[in-house]
Amino acid sequence: MTRPKDPSSTETGQDKPRRPASFAVTSDESTSASAQSPARAPRSFAAPVEIVPDDQDPFIAGTDVTETPQATPRKRRFSFAKLAAGAFSLLLSLAIGLWTDQLIRDLFARADWLGYTAAAAAFVGLAAVLGLVVREGLGLYRLEAVQSLKAQAEAASASRLRPPAQSVVEKLVSLVGHRAETARGVAALTASKDDIIDGPQLIELAERELLSPLDAQARSLILNSAKRVSVVTAVSPRAVVDLAYVIFEVVRLVRAMAELYGGRPGSLGMLRLLKDVIAHLAVTGSIAVGDGIAQQVLGHGLAARLSTRLGEGVINGLMTARIGIAAMDLCRPLPFRANKRPGIGDFVSDLTPSVTGRGSNTTI
Repeated sequence: MTRPKDPSSTETGQDKPRRPASFAVTSDESTSASAQSPARAPRSFAAPVEIVPDDQDPFIAGTDVTETPQATPRKRRFSFAKLAAGAFSLLLSLAIGLWTDQLIRDLFARADWLGYTAAAAAFVGLAAVLGLVVREGLGLYRLEAVQSLKAQAEAASASRLRPPAQSVVEKLVSLVGHRAETARGVAALTASKDDIIDGPQLIELAERELLSPLDAQARSLILNSAKRVSVVTAVSPRAVVDLAYVIFEVVRLVRAMAELYGGRPGSLGMLRLLKDVIAHLAVTGSIAVGDGIAQQVLGHGLAARLSTRLGEGVINGLMTARIGIAAMDLCRPLPFRANKRPGIGDFVSDLTPSVTGRGSNTTI
C-alpha cells in the first residue's frame, strides 16, 4: 500500500514525505499572559477579611434596600426665636414672682391667716413647678440617651472591638431589660458573656435577643393604629372628625412607641418627637404615603372594587403606618442591622384584605 502524496509538497516541488511529530496545543491568550507576567511565589496575607456593607456593595448599590428613608432626629441649632422665648419667659417669671410677693404682703397686712394661706399655696405651686421641670428634664434626658446609645452602637460596630460593644450591650440591658418581653434575651446574653464574640456580632446578638420581641410588639402597635384610623375615616361623616382622630391616634402611637423602647418622654419630649416625625415626613415627601403605594392600592383596576370612603380610609391608615415607622426609627435604641426594618408594603395586605385576598389575624 502506497502513501498518497501531500498536495502542498507537490506544489512546492518536495516529494519527500514528512515525518510524524507531536505539538503542544496552547491558547494565544494564556501564552501572552504567561509571557507578560512571571510566575509569582505563593504568599500569605495578614490583612483581615472585611465584609462590605450592603450600601457600599457595587452589585447592590443601585437597589432599594428599604422602601422609605430611615428617620433621624433633627440637629438642634441656635435660633433667635428660642433666645427671645427664653428671655421673655424669664421676664414673665420675674413679674409673676413680684406680683405673688406683693399679694402675700397685702394679705398679711389684712389678716395673718390669709398671708400664711397664700404663702403655703405659693410654696406648693413652686414645688409642683419644680417637680414638673424635673420630670420633663428626665424625659428629655432619656430621649437623648436613646439617641446617644444608637450613635455609640454605630461607632462600636465600626471599630470592631469588643469593649465598646460590651458597653453598648450593658446600656441596652439597663434600658429595656426591665420589660417582661426581654427576660429570655437578658438570660441568653448573660449566658454568652464569657464567649468569644466580636464587637459587631455581639451588638447584633443583643439586637436579636432583646429588640426582636419589642419590634414585633411595635409592628402590632402600628398595625392596630392604622386599622383604627382606616375604620374611623371610612365611617365618619365629617372631615374634621377624621383629622381630629388621626391627630389623637398619631400622638398615642408615638407615645406608646417611645415607652415601648424605654424612652418614656414627658410633654416636651413628646413635642420634640412629633416635630422630628413631621419634619422627616416633610423632608422625604411621604406625608401622603407616596405615589407607589397609592398606585399599588388604588391602581391596576382596584379602584373599581373600593368605594371612595374606603379608599380614603386605606390611604389614611397607610399614612398612620408611615408615621409609626418613622417613630419606630426615632425611638429604637439600636439601628436595624440583624432585624429587618418594616416598610409600608408590610401593612398593605393587612389594611386591604378584600383587595389582596389576604387577611390579618391581628385584632384591633
